[in-house]
Amino acid sequence: MKYAILILSALLLAGCRQDMHDPPRYRTVNSASDFFSDRRAARPLVQGTVARGMLKTDTGYWTGKVGDKEVVEFPEPVTKEMLARGADRYKIYCSPCHGLTGYGDGMIVSRGLKNPPSYHTEALRDATVGHIFNVITAGYGSMASYAFRIPVKDRWAIVAYVRALQASQNVKLANLSSDEATKVRESENPAKPAAAPKEAGH
Repeated sequence: MKYAILILSALLLAGCRQDMHDPPRYRTVNSASDFFSDRRAARPLVQGTVARGMLKTDTGYWTGKVGDKEVVEFPEPVTKEMLARGADRYKIYCSPCHGLTGYGDGMIVSRGLKNPPSYHTEALRDATVGHIFNVITAGYGSMASYAFRIPVKDRWAIVAYVRALQASQNVKLANLSSDEATKVRESENPAKPAAAPKEAGH
């Protein structure tokens, strides 16, 4: 029985060929090709070829600008899913400097580096969405470009989340319901505790 198993194993191993697993191929960086007339194994792109979805006709979406003007409206609808993605990407790429709420009090400040600008200044609340997109893309001041680290779609998601952060810290009382406005006023002016009743005879 033992010999039968050994013979069967030998036959199985003999039948295992690697031709399909290890086909002939070119190492495109340092191999020459006998097939092509230019002797290059790596083929150049056909002139005018554009990858699917990369035509970039919507300059507002791809650059945050139309001509020389920054876009003022989001180039795609802002959805709950987009905000969730923006929050996730913001925490990874932005919060170390800008802080979780956008006040410029991230971890780098506690390590002795300069505070980045707060998103809640009037100037940045009034900035266009295209401006914020372009700062992420090209960098600004001591902030480096994130163009190669954050895809365009995620950059817009971050811009949407920054707008949500700004709105959360700058809500006007007129935009709140009466109940919400009352709660805000009470939190700003808490009622004084009632005086303890005097004991009889005092």
